[in-house]
Amino acid sequence: MRCIQVLTLSALITLLPATVARAQQGPDYIDITGYLQTDAQYEAWFNLTRGLRRGFDEICGDTFCEGEYSNIQSLRYLCSVHRASGRIGMCSWTFAASHEEIAPTNGRIGVERAFWQCRTPLPAGTTIEQLLAALGDQEEPLYAPLPGTQRTMMDGLIDCL
Repeated sequence: MRCIQVLTLSALITLLPATVARAQQGPDYIDITGYLQTDAQYEAWFNLTRGLRRGFDEICGDTFCEGEYSNIQSLRYLCSVHRASGRIGMCSWTFAASHEEIAPTNGRIGVERAFWQCRTPLPAGTTIEQLLAALGDQEEPLYAPLPGTQRTMMDGLIDCL
């Protein structure tokens, strides 16, 4: 038993300098807004997120917002970016909705909450620069082909919502 403890302690001592150095460098993946560096990149990102929200609001009533959850709201679109390479780890669009009912006998309101996290169907290795180039200047980014594929953000929503 003592031998295992010594080996474990030895392994920890060996790994400690690399772990400390890595922690000082910062995380491998960061929020996209921590990665963007130019005004043009920020503008493309904000155009993309505004366009997605606007596009969703325009189609919601005729598509996803029929039925039990008629008030689905877009909360946030976010991408994680590998800070050294610019490769996207994942992009996710978060939505929330509710369904309320009033109890006729006492007037209490019951609420059912729903949340969705919809992943963007991006091919592995896609960079944030490629995503912004493909969708950042689009009038309707919901329907524009994603980089390296014929899939769209709308396809991702159909799979999710």
